[in-house]
Amino acid sequence: MDVPNDVKKEAWSYFKGYQTVMLATAEGGHPRVRPVTLINYDHNFWVATGTNSAKVREIRGNPNIEFCLQFQGEAGGGYVRVAGLGDVVTDQGPKEKLFAHTSFLADYWEGADDPSYALIQIIPVEVEYMRPGDIDAQRFGV
Repeated sequence: MDVPNDVKKEAWSYFKGYQTVMLATAEGGHPRVRPVTLINYDHNFWVATGTNSAKVREIRGNPNIEFCLQFQGEAGGGYVRVAGLGDVVTDQGPKEKLFAHTSFLADYWEGADDPSYALIQIIPVEVEYMRPGDIDAQRFGV
């Protein structure tokens, strides 16, 4: 996993603000994949969801997750796949901070103290990056 820093920086550069990614969790040993809005804020990745969502239940049962961002470049398609841990946030501080920063959350919840609002922090462990036009992905630890 000896990847140059400029390649690592390039891989991370695809994450800006809010993006739809495919999030994989596990339920009873079976993968569950769905699109989510990934929020890149304050040097962290977050997913806002309902407290009763399958994502919350699955992450509480098994925190191992992956998400994948696909994109098109001049040389073709590429992706960044991130493996890591999901943590259902119980501290009200980050929930309030993210709610204040992310205006579209008010379309779904009344406020950061809304009992149906859950926040998941994604803690990256490993990244797989496929540059547009390449046929081999590069992996590196975080």
